[in-house]
Amino acid sequence: FSHELQEAMWLCAGGSTLSALLALEKRVAVHLGGGFHHAFPDHGEGFCLINDVAIAIRTLQREHTIQRAAVIDLDVHHGNGTAAIFADDPEVLTFSMHQQNNYPPRKPPSDIDIGLGDQTEDAEYMDALDRVLPKVIAHRPDLVFYLAGADPYRWDQLGGLSLTIEGLRRRDDFVLEALTSHDVPVAV
Repeated sequence: FSHELQEAMWLCAGGSTLSALLALEKRVAVHLGGGFHHAFPDHGEGFCLINDVAIAIRTLQREHTIQRAAVIDLDVHHGNGTAAIFADDPEVLTFSMHQQNNYPPRKPPSDIDIGLGDQTEDAEYMDALDRVLPKVIAHRPDLVFYLAGADPYRWDQLGGLSLTIEGLRRRDDFVLEALTSHDVPVAV
């Protein structure tokens, strides 16, 4: 831990809030410095000091810029901090699709959880995503945060799923097309 690391985390959180504002204006915005889904309100975990997505959502709610939000978390790891933060908030829907037998060991329930088996491949992954994405859209969010983790890739050193580069591309295209076709702004 250092002052520099702390400063970097706060800059990333600001970037996530800015990407949300840009998504509301442009319909899609991408920020490569966020997605710290393991951070809880009172502590950090798993490389995540603060939960930038939760900060952005709460900031936009407080400013009455949005009311309802959703988080689509497709990192290989369960979004435990995000799930815990929004557990009692019906205005924020949390969806985590992750490798079940991976970090974190304790997984507070998201609104929708899909724990995938080890070595899940493209077709099974996409089938599961296809079944759930309409439920996220049915929540009628004013904004979606899409945590487009690259770690479901088959050769990722911290993951245990088996998606190909083409599978990751199809996943991202599918999510973005589904959201934009329903005119739902998305911050990636």
